[in-house]
Amino acid sequence: MTLEDTLTIREMCDAYQVTPRTLRFYEAKELLFPIRQGQKRLFTKRDRARLKLILRGKRFGFSLEDIRQLLDLYDMGDQQSTQLRRTYELAQQRLAEMERQRDELNEAIGELNEQIEWGAQMLASMDQKTAAA
Repeated sequence: MTLEDTLTIREMCDAYQVTPRTLRFYEAKELLFPIRQGQKRLFTKRDRARLKLILRGKRFGFSLEDIRQLLDLYDMGDQQSTQLRRTYELAQQRLAEMERQRDELNEAIGELNEQIEWGAQMLASMDQKTAAA
């Protein structure tokens, strides 16, 4: 590995739209393993690939612990078969959870729309009474 293959913390922040604090947090959680040169952090291609997976996992609502477990499965030596199977299982579970949340949200939206409509009718009725008086 040459230093040309690495990115500084600033370059990582710019490339992935994250803060230095986020990168340090992921490093502290042992999700990223930058090369340390004094106070300087240099991120490898492996770190960049891991960060992409972390950000994608967070976007889909996976916990950091789920993401860590999936990342740890990469090095099992089975061409990522175990990692892919576990990712598939977690993704199915997460999708079912998201669909359930969507259904609950759609129901709440419907109920709120009904309440708003009721409120609009009540206001219109009050306005008519006020105008007639």
